[in-house]
Amino acid sequence: MSFFQSLFGGGAGGARVSGAEARKLVAEGAQLVDVRSPGEFAGGSVPGAKNIPVDQLGGRLAELDAKKTVIVFCRSGARSASAAQLLAQRGFADVKDLGTVGAW
Repeated sequence: MSFFQSLFGGGAGGARVSGAEARKLVAEGAQLVDVRSPGEFAGGSVPGAKNIPVDQLGGRLAELDAKKTVIVFCRSGARSASAAQLLAQRGFADVKDLGTVGAW
């Protein structure tokens, strides 16, 4: 794994997913989670995304269904990579990392 993959996602926490694949998965029932701050989220996000900031994710896991696919994203891909790793460590079986909100 390259330095940038480990820093910005695509590592053990969750497989990178393209915008087209993410849209398909959401249409099939995947959960879409924006891990940016509430202020960033208020400035615009993907329709239907739930805002759970990465620094609150560990305490808000009950808001997600661990049996369903979870797709995470942020501004640069760094926070989504951290979120994907945390979810995988907490038993979420199918975690996808979209990386940036712009990838949608």
